[in-house]
Amino acid sequence: MDMNNLTYPPFLSEGDKVVIVSPSGKIDKNILKSMKKILESWKLKVSVGKYAGNSSAGYAGTIRQRLIDLQSAMDNEKIKAIFCSRGGYGVVHLLDKLDFTKFAQHPKWMIGFSDISALHNLFQKNGFASLHAPMGRHLVMESADDPCSLYLKDILFGNIPSYTCEPHKLNRKGTAQGILRGGNMAVLNGLRGTPYDFPAEGTILFLEDVGEKPHAIERMMYNLKLGGVLEKLSGLIIGQFTEYNVEDRSIGKDLYSALSDLVKEYKYPVSFNFPVGHVANNLPLICGAEVDFSVGKKTVSLNFIPPQTVIDE
Repeated sequence: MDMNNLTYPPFLSEGDKVVIVSPSGKIDKNILKSMKKILESWKLKVSVGKYAGNSSAGYAGTIRQRLIDLQSAMDNEKIKAIFCSRGGYGVVHLLDKLDFTKFAQHPKWMIGFSDISALHNLFQKNGFASLHAPMGRHLVMESADDPCSLYLKDILFGNIPSYTCEPHKLNRKGTAQGILRGGNMAVLNGLRGTPYDFPAEGTILFLEDVGEKPHAIERMMYNLKLGGVLEKLSGLIIGQFTEYNVEDRSIGKDLYSALSDLVKEYKYPVSFNFPVGHVANNLPLICGAEVDFSVGKKTVSLNFIPPQTVIDE
């Protein structure tokens, strides 16, 4: 598979059929209902996976039930997009069981973040771009004019945004072109050394996480360094690391400074405090897209380069 020429699924049109599934953590059924209404307000025909509201321990159903829902969504040629309802641990149970035979004939957008990062790696491994973007709770809790929800809608309907962000004192200036890959740091770390790891060469990597202590984040970053990943990247985007004690100086400095020290020797552009992660300002990013990444004195910009391969159905 040519990892540098990923296929974009067809963009959506009003009246298209989409489905909500829960491949990992269990979710409140009221959020599922509200999510369905919001997507219907986008003029989409929305169905909910048979087991999307199920519960088995902390998961949205058994492994078999979650697999049936996701595989059915992938196989259904009438479905144009698969919305994951939430993250929460569990996607890893499904990675080696999903079949892309029918999906490849009728690709569709897969949307989600957090634990869904594992699915993004899987979809890219199979040659398809996917959307690291807000999911159920965000779509339901944020206002109707929430910028990130609207960016997600825009991308799905083929109107690709360009992003401009604030600079950060630790940023390293420069410009780069590469394939945008990444997601939740702990999830990606759990796939290192497996067939579902991402390729480092030519990658502009974005990372975020929630509830991880600074030493755990630094340890995972050392894994990327010692494993030869960091030196091969084309660019690095450090997103939001949240729900930890920001006063924690157990590694001798604040988290961003520690990560900055770890990448000092490389020449590519690095952006800190990028708006991606478990926060309200979680910009939708097309995993597998070719991008122009520019870190300047006053702004950071990320522009998606139109793909060579878009399937038009």
